[in-house]
Amino acid sequence: MLDAPPLTYAPGARPTPPAGAAAGAVASAAVDAPVALSRLLAPGEPLRALVVDDEPRLRQLLTRLLTRDGFECRDAADGEAALAVLAEWPAALVLSDLRMPGVDGVGLLERARLRHPETAVVIVTAVADVEVAVRCLAMGAADYLTKPFHLDEVRARVRQALSRRRLVADNRAYQRALEARVAEQAGRLEALFLASVTSLADALEVKDPYTRGHSLRVGRYATAVGRALGADAETCRQLELGGHLHDLGKIGVREAVLNKAGPLTDDEYAHIMTHPVIGWRLLRPLLEDAPLALAMVRSHHERYDGRGAPDGLAGEAVPLVARIAAVADSFDAMTSSRPYRHGLTLEAAVAELRRCAGTQFDPDAVAAFERAVGEGWVTLEG
Repeated sequence: MLDAPPLTYAPGARPTPPAGAAAGAVASAAVDAPVALSRLLAPGEPLRALVVDDEPRLRQLLTRLLTRDGFECRDAADGEAALAVLAEWPAALVLSDLRMPGVDGVGLLERARLRHPETAVVIVTAVADVEVAVRCLAMGAADYLTKPFHLDEVRARVRQALSRRRLVADNRAYQRALEARVAEQAGRLEALFLASVTSLADALEVKDPYTRGHSLRVGRYATAVGRALGADAETCRQLELGGHLHDLGKIGVREAVLNKAGPLTDDEYAHIMTHPVIGWRLLRPLLEDAPLALAMVRSHHERYDGRGAPDGLAGEAVPLVARIAAVADSFDAMTSSRPYRHGLTLEAAVAELRRCAGTQFDPDAVAAFERAVGEGWVTLEG
């Protein structure tokens, strides 16, 4: 709505300088303004402005001013039309009247902040609407202009709005870079932690030469079963980690029991079966971000029929990752040679898994293991 005299004749404007001086000033502004304003934009970003007002005369005046200062300009008569322009023609700056029919300046601001958060919106309003304009600032407007206004004031507010927009953009870029550095550092720390923990697991297997490589194979088999069940990448990562660490608790088992050449007595078996809880207690402070892997450590000796250890869980009360680990762990145990027996062939071990499905093992996990074998994801090392 036009409630001010022409911009170049606004009340209170400075005295008009001599014609030659005015021409020189305009020429200087036309040359210098685009260069200066372009520094407030991202490299290669076009200097665009959208003028929104239901009064054609004011649209023309503002468009002429901004064009002279180097902007590529478009205009719209209301908020709805402005949003349509922005959808196909992103602009760095929007100068919008507050009171318009249909979607007014407030509605345009709300939607522009959601759809085009990189656009700086300057609200143009009459003096009586200043309170509303201040509320617009709280909603995310870059600045506001009150009518009547001076030509220099328009330029100053435009520059200020673009400066604020650039500051916000720089802050966002800095935050993204900082987050990337933090993520990179966290990744390095996690890698160091995992290297330390897996070194412990590897050191443990040195105590039991007959199971050397067992944990790595269990992790690989468990990951293959997870893939066959359609697990996502993070679940597969934790399946591999849990497989590698599942026997870490054996660090608390006597070497004489671990290295015994013959079958275990009942007492020896009970002693060795304390390792899931020992491992869980050791790793719980370290695996807060890997709860599935931690569940594998504690529950990989649970049975589907509830006769396992340490908690006597049954059926789906046993975490799925632990049901997968039980299949992978048993398969590797059956196919690994011991001093008192030879390892089974792949086919014989799969047949044994199938025979125990529904009692010791989850039938779905066994079926997924068979699919993984069929896909070639599970093979015996030569």
